[in-house]
Amino acid sequence: MTFNPHSHFQTEVFGQPDDWAGVVARLGEWAGALPAAGARVAVVGCGTSFYIARAYAALRERSGQGETDAFAASEHRLDRSYDAVLVISRSGTTTEVIDVLASLGERDLATTAIVAVPDSPVAELADTTILLPEVDEKSIVQTRFATSTLALLRASLGEDLSAAVEDARAVLAEDEAQCLAGLADAEQVTFVGRGWTVGLAEEAALKLRESAQFWTESYPAMEYRHGPVSIATTARATWAFGEIPRGLEAQVQATGAHFESRNIDPLAELVRVHRLCLAKARQRDLDPDNPRHLTRSVILSPSSYQR
Repeated sequence: MTFNPHSHFQTEVFGQPDDWAGVVARLGEWAGALPAAGARVAVVGCGTSFYIARAYAALRERSGQGETDAFAASEHRLDRSYDAVLVISRSGTTTEVIDVLASLGERDLATTAIVAVPDSPVAELADTTILLPEVDEKSIVQTRFATSTLALLRASLGEDLSAAVEDARAVLAEDEAQCLAGLADAEQVTFVGRGWTVGLAEEAALKLRESAQFWTESYPAMEYRHGPVSIATTARATWAFGEIPRGLEAQVQATGAHFESRNIDPLAELVRVHRLCLAKARQRDLDPDNPRHLTRSVILSPSSYQR
């Protein structure tokens, strides 16, 4: 048997509400590290960290704090005019993120890194580093570092995360059958979001692919109608994060697919996806700590990618 019911992944998923409360309580330690209101900011990451960057960028703009763009580190446009760059990297060793910071070394541009590992290349290259070692992970699949980072960033924008923490605790206390009703046996799931939850929808899809080798897709909710809805049918599901466009639920249900949405904080809804990851990994007898073809960090040799 490959599936481990006592995996690091499970432990890290179930500790998230306390992790969020813990990092938010430390917000005062980093009062001057995060971008100031009014600054034009670029947020950079890879994989999960990129999706968290997308969510934060949308939230920062929505809150009126300033123009904010999110980039995959390999596709950035930092030649544009920015006041500050924020990078997110759990390990602090991701090649593309290191390259971004190294390329900015001679520019008058403030850089801040959020990382889990002290003394890592990213931590050393950034002007300022926010260290979150308490939410580092032993599982290759990221959960609590990413969600705790977003909790911290949301709190820095003035949001009260107490409802998100309580929603996540309720999700984790719920009976699995009730928590995943209509989802546990789905053969395919498409995630949709609007605004900041587009990034969360992308992250939700990635988590299921990584942990359970499961067929998932993700789209902005309004874009879902423009082609992707064609895969919706019986035994499949469409899962909406946050605001639901008018008529979308009825359109999905008319295909025979299950439509899923809850009126809870979208970050807590991502925790419910993590529970589905565990259920799907168990069904497929897979180890969610060690996903196929993946390592903890993508470290590339100079000859293996185009600089």
